[in-house]
This record gives sequence, structure tokens and C-alpha cells, in this order.
Amino acid sequence: MFRRKCYDTLLEWKRTSGGKTAVLIEGARRVGKTTLVRAFAASEYEDSIYIDFSKVPRAVVDLFQNEREDVDTFLRMLQLHYAKRLTPRRSVVIFDEVQRLPIAREYIKHLVADGRFDYIETGSLISIRKNTADIVIPSEEERVLLNPLDFEEYLWASGYDVYADAIRDAHDARTALPDAVHAKIMRLFDEYMLVGGMPQSVEAFIGAADFAPCDRVKRSILELYLEDIGKFGGSEARRARTLFRAIPGQLSASSKRFKFAAASKGGRYEDYEPSVDWLEDAHLANPCRLCTDPSVGLALAEDARSLKLYMADTGLLVTQAFADEASSARAHRDIQFGRVSVNKGMVVENVVAQQLRASGHALYYHVWTEAGLKAGAKPRPREVDFLLAKPFSDAAGKLRVSPIEVKSSKSYSTVSLDDFAVRYGRRAGEEIVLHPKQLRWEGRRAYLPLYMAHLI
Repeated sequence: MFRRKCYDTLLEWKRTSGGKTAVLIEGARRVGKTTLVRAFAASEYEDSIYIDFSKVPRAVVDLFQNEREDVDTFLRMLQLHYAKRLTPRRSVVIFDEVQRLPIAREYIKHLVADGRFDYIETGSLISIRKNTADIVIPSEEERVLLNPLDFEEYLWASGYDVYADAIRDAHDARTALPDAVHAKIMRLFDEYMLVGGMPQSVEAFIGAADFAPCDRVKRSILELYLEDIGKFGGSEARRARTLFRAIPGQLSASSKRFKFAAASKGGRYEDYEPSVDWLEDAHLANPCRLCTDPSVGLALAEDARSLKLYMADTGLLVTQAFADEASSARAHRDIQFGRVSVNKGMVVENVVAQQLRASGHALYYHVWTEAGLKAGAKPRPREVDFLLAKPFSDAAGKLRVSPIEVKSSKSYSTVSLDDFAVRYGRRAGEEIVLHPKQLRWEGRRAYLPLYMAHLI
């Protein structure tokens, strides 16, 4: 199993819960949930029972349907079925793909109250109303989101732990890495953008040191997602599929804001809102919504009708953007060798969105207009790619709004960032430019290499 940050989250849950809560590992399909929880059970418990509800025996289903009134009987019969004698408080029961049997998730309340064992659940598409409409969601359930591998996890998987540590040390010390090391890590970051963070894709690339095998893996994952949309999307399936397929084209436009009229003739946000929510709940896409009036409460000024829609994994974005293997191979070469025939800007912005979401940040952007430089001149449009609320050292650690601009090339301007600080004054905190160049600090502005996005 690849080293995952979520493993430490599970360790903290086990330490602090003491059996008083279950934990639900939620995430998209093929993101590594099953591998993670089985490895955790093997390393951190004396024994376990693993129930895969995608292929659970009829006898086990009957237990959940007919033996729920008596927890003692239920647990005795469950252990007999799996030929296990679990030691209380040293064993765990895993409910994998629990959304396929909703009453099992509902029963967690009584199993946790019994207190004999720990319980870990995993689920894909589990937040969607269809899977929870007829059950009471247990309040004894903690939820943890497992994302695709972020760049730091990718470095661990690739055997570059020393670079992962060096990046953290350089960021914390505000000291640039040696130029040769910076160049090497930037090449690895470009590689990561192409491979993505889906564990099977990473494994295929590491095993072959070639993009073709991981590209085939990503195509199979995309096909699986489209099948899932058709299977679970209900009345929104057609629109959700349309949105999902349209993401690369919309991100490649000069304005990355999603144009619903382009997705279907006369389309409006109101028509597609349930489909956007569905893709977000399924962890297939990361919406970035407009914040109309930046303050530390970003959600208070949210305009959900104006949004950018990123794919949850950038490697999948690259594969979906290029319809056939030949064009995909050319894109891999172009990005790796810095050619301009590929819109690298959309890939870089998507990968930053992915790192921010993996770090637990909600995604917001901001647009406004500045007056023309002369009387009668056209207003000047401005846009900041992302906004975060972060403690600001110049305000005694109080929260301030940090604007983030993402640059895919070494030549760029920062007029939007410059005007943001002037416009919002004391609301504004640390300014961040993510770019391919070296780390440097200028007053309240941090110029960070793209490979430090996961540390923001």
C-alpha cells in the first residue's frame, strides 16, 4: 500500500474514539479506500472481519435484515459465518461499500453502543440522497474524505521521501532549494500532473516508467465513472454526464467559468444545479464558486451560479482532454518538454485546485472590475484564481483573506493580485503566487513553486 496521510487520520480516530464512534472513509471509486482500511486493520488490530457489500453472501444480508433486534445474537452469528472469534476492544469490523446495503450503515448506531469492537465503513457515492433516503444516518459516525494522492503522497509512492521532506523544510524556512533540486522536483511535478493521484495509475506508471500503461488505467477509470453516473445518477444522469465530459473544454477556454449554455442549448445553472451537486457529492469534480465580497467568511458571499468546475484528479483530466491514445501521448510529451501546443494553464490550475481540496480547503474565486485609466476608458477586468481564509502574521495571527494566483509559465504579471491588496485593504492577508520558478518572499507576498501547493 502507498503511504497515505489518511492513515494518520485513522490512527487519531482510533486513539481518541475508544470505540464510541465508527469512521466512514468516503471517496470516489478507485481512490484506494479498500486498500487503506484493510492495511490499517492488519497493522493496528489483533483481528478483523471484512465485509464487502458489493458481493456479500445472502446469509450475511439476512443477518442485517432479520437479527438486528439482538446485538449479541447478531455478533455471534456474524463471527460464526466468518469463522472468527474476535477479541473485544482489539478487533475491527469493516463494512466495505456500505452504501450498497443502507440498513447496515444504519445499524452502526447499535453496534457502536455495544462497544465490543471498532467499526470502519467505506463508501462511494454515499452522500447522495438515493443511498440515504430511507435510513437514519448514525450520529455516532465520523466521516473522513480520501482524495487522490496529493503531490507529497506521490513523492512518497515514487520513493522520493527526501524531496518531500526538503520541500516542507524549504517552505517552513522560507528558503529556496538549490536550482538543480528545484528543476528536478518541477519535472516530477509535471510528471505528477500527467499521472495523477489515482493509486492504480500511479502504480502502473511506477512499474513501467511509461505513461502508456497509466493512461490505459485512467481510461478504464473514466469509463467506470461514466457507467456509475448512468447507474446512480437517476433523473440527473444525462446532465451529470454532459457536465463531466465538458470539464476539459470549459477549462481550456480563456475564461474558465463554466458556461452552461455551451453544455446544452439554452442551458442555465438552475437546470444543472442538481447535477453539479451530484458530481461534487460523488467526488468526481471540485466546484470552485464565486465569492462576491471577500471576507474571512467566504461562504457568506457565495454566488453558486457562477462557478469553475475542476476534475477531482488532474491525471484523469489530461486523459479525458485527449480523446485517443496518440493525442494523449503527444500531450504527455508536450507538457514534459515545455512545449506550448497544450493548454498547460488549465492543467496547472486544476492540479492546484486538487491540492487545495486535499488539504481541506473549500474552493472560491473572485472577480471584479477596476475603473479605466482614463475618463471614458473601458473598465479593467480582474480575477483571483483562489481565495483562502488564513491566519496572518501581520494581524497577530487573526484570519485574513489570502488571494492566490496560479501561473503556468515563468513570464507573467500580477495586476489582479496588486489591485486586490489595494481594493480590500485590511481584509487582505498573505498574498500567494504559485509559479514554476523558485521560492521567494516580498513583504506580505509569497512566490511559491507549484510543488508547494499542498502546503498552503
